[in-house]
Amino acid sequence: MTQRQQLDQLGFTILNDIFSNKEIENILNALKSADTSKATFRKTEDLFAIRQFLKEVPAISKLVFTDKFNAAIKMLLGENYFVVKSIYFDKPEKSNWFVSYHQDLTISVDKKMEIENYGPWTVKQNQFAVQPPLDILKSIYTIRIHLDNTDAENGALKVVPGSHLNGIYRPETIDWTKEKETICCVPKGGIMLMRPLLLHSSGRTNNNKRRRVIHIELSNADLAHGLNWSEKSEIEQY
Repeated sequence: MTQRQQLDQLGFTILNDIFSNKEIENILNALKSADTSKATFRKTEDLFAIRQFLKEVPAISKLVFTDKFNAAIKMLLGENYFVVKSIYFDKPEKSNWFVSYHQDLTISVDKKMEIENYGPWTVKQNQFAVQPPLDILKSIYTIRIHLDNTDAENGALKVVPGSHLNGIYRPETIDWTKEKETICCVPKGGIMLMRPLLLHSSGRTNNNKRRRVIHIELSNADLAHGLNWSEKSEIEQY
């Protein structure tokens, strides 16, 4: 099965060695200079996160959108995709933070509007989010850039392969006699591409090792009636 077929049929695929150790080091150095006092930054004992990451840390873009990274996107997705969301996650060495099985069902938008088939709405850190129609969710691909080796001991994603093909449904209805769980181990410098409708979860950290990930969502779809993606930006070429 090719990686494109894995993405279509399983809902995810993993590519190793997209970023070198030096490139990862440069990304981490740029992170150290970020102003963490902003509302889009969240810091607890269990998690450090930066929402609107590419906007809040502008120096990151040229370090992320390398020729090799862009070529991987083009190979797997094709042309005309753009960034619609970006988040940085840092799960510390002793983190007890975990996320149970879920689908990613909301998008970040620039305003709240009463539009048919858009809802429910939420607001997080002055950011509007809404559940859009299914065709919009199906247009999205998530790319996770791994800045550390990630395995079952430090919170690697667990997924239910193929679950993205079932549309929207509640995780508690999973029939574990028919479904299986896969742990997505990704080495430092590798990336994981996945569909947001893929059921996924992550566990606690058990090995005192960090798990730092850059989460970028891409789409090629326009939203309805003047609604806009709040973080829409082109894939940079440097």
